[in-house]
Amino acid sequence: MDKKNKKNSKYMYISIFIAILSLIMLIVFNFNNKSSAYKLYVDFLKDIQSKSVSTVYITNTPKIKVKMNDGNIYETDNPRTNNFKEELLKQGVKVSENLPLSAKETIPTILLSASLVFMAVMAIKSSGISSKRLKGVDNLDVTAVSNVTYNFDSVAGNEEAKESVKDIVDFLKNPEKYSAYGARMPKGIMFYGEPGTGKTLLAKAVAGEANVPFYAISGSDFVQVYVGVGASRVRQLFKKARNHGKAVIFIDEIDAIGKKRDGGKTGGSDEKDQTLNALLTEMSGFNEKEGIIVIAATNRLDVLDPALLRPGRFDRHIEITLPDLAAREKILALHLKNKPTMDINIHDWAQKTSYFSGAKLESLVNEAAILAAKEDSKFIDNTHMDKAYSIVLAGYEKIERNHIKDKDKKITAYHEAGHALLTLKVLPDDKLSKVTIIPTSKGAGGYTLSIPEDKLYQNKDYLKKRIMVLLAGRAAEEIIFGKEYITTGAYNDFQQTTRIVSSMVTQYGMGETIGLLNLEELSHLNYSNTEDIIKECKETLDSLYEEVKSIILKDKILLDKIAENLIQKETLLEKDIKELIAA
Repeated sequence: MDKKNKKNSKYMYISIFIAILSLIMLIVFNFNNKSSAYKLYVDFLKDIQSKSVSTVYITNTPKIKVKMNDGNIYETDNPRTNNFKEELLKQGVKVSENLPLSAKETIPTILLSASLVFMAVMAIKSSGISSKRLKGVDNLDVTAVSNVTYNFDSVAGNEEAKESVKDIVDFLKNPEKYSAYGARMPKGIMFYGEPGTGKTLLAKAVAGEANVPFYAISGSDFVQVYVGVGASRVRQLFKKARNHGKAVIFIDEIDAIGKKRDGGKTGGSDEKDQTLNALLTEMSGFNEKEGIIVIAATNRLDVLDPALLRPGRFDRHIEITLPDLAAREKILALHLKNKPTMDINIHDWAQKTSYFSGAKLESLVNEAAILAAKEDSKFIDNTHMDKAYSIVLAGYEKIERNHIKDKDKKITAYHEAGHALLTLKVLPDDKLSKVTIIPTSKGAGGYTLSIPEDKLYQNKDYLKKRIMVLLAGRAAEEIIFGKEYITTGAYNDFQQTTRIVSSMVTQYGMGETIGLLNLEELSHLNYSNTEDIIKECKETLDSLYEEVKSIILKDKILLDKIAENLIQKETLLEKDIKELIAA
């Protein structure tokens, strides 16, 4: 409870105490007044004749009160005659139709009335605050961004995706044109793809090209503890968009509310179901001429509810893929455009950055710019790009390395030499860019950077060879130092090999246990044969591990050369490795 609420509670308790005290005082006073003095009516008439009466208090009760000139008060019988008041007034007696109130009665009455009024005001005020808070819970904090500065020129690469939304831009500009042909434009567009590929950027570009307001909101903004709040926020969002006539609504991470509905089996999904139902209803209620386009983005298209993806809802699905070589060149050129650069070969860097997303490329250029600024360099050059490349992939190199023992340095050198040797032997098309034993801020004792070829698919042979390269670090340790002295250095390698081999067996149809079946789909049938799957994965890895050890033993001389040079120089670049092979 905050200070303001504590203060209000304190005042409320005080007012309640005063009200109770005043009530007790009134009851006690009235009880004592029951024993008031009484005179016969004839004695009252005598007092009137003698001019001893000051005021008579006439009420509808059987008794009336009489106040004498000396201040004493007594009671007498009420004659209830029609001219009683008139007769008293003729005798010069004051007449009151209200009972006399003494100070003892007046003060408690005033206090009781005041405390009751105060409590009523506080109750009304607190209920108003509560209703405001309750109303504030479902209030949606989103404003339209007008004059969006992004356009299709701001989005480098993703040419296919841009082409897929150009007709949407045309529709936002000229909805009547499509109505004349009887064409119904998609009410919703679903962008899907890996993180950092530019889904949000492309949505902004659509709004910028069409010059319409842009509403950006995350799916998680609709999710609340209170049932009905999410649905209310959906209605608010669409109401705001309709006020503009034409608009682009962008819902990022829509899987937060758009996951497949399970009918409440998990308990607690009612709020998400209501929110999703509200979204579906609002989209169905669109008029084709309104010019409102809903764009959603997700990394997981497979988990979304089918009702969300059917025609009439998000009926156009556009994949935003990782940029290819040409797209990476354009993205790098775009980010380097207004920066002071010197001797940076964009084509070479586009080749080095295979499988980089647009966001990762932007981060690479930004890190290079930061490094150049730290050094007060006039230009961003290849040296800065190289350092930035290592930072993005592996983290910052540790500066203080005196604490590292020679033995640990030797273990790391042979571990990385194993990775490098297997890359040269089984994946010669992958470019071996850098091998280092300098530990990084991400926890790596060293790392080997190889640049894979741009491929649309990865075949079974390549995946097996990739596993072999990952296993080579542990294999080199075992060969040089013995099985009893292997280290924890291969922890991350084993994570990757497990992921690759399990995907081969359970998803890619490259195993024997379930053959061409997909384990994820079989889960709907309550299929569980994990023991056999784990057994096949283990046998595959064991077989590949033995093959790796065999290759290393055959080329142990080259392994020793790479390891010795790493111990001396700590880092070997592509040219250094080529010299070692040639020697």
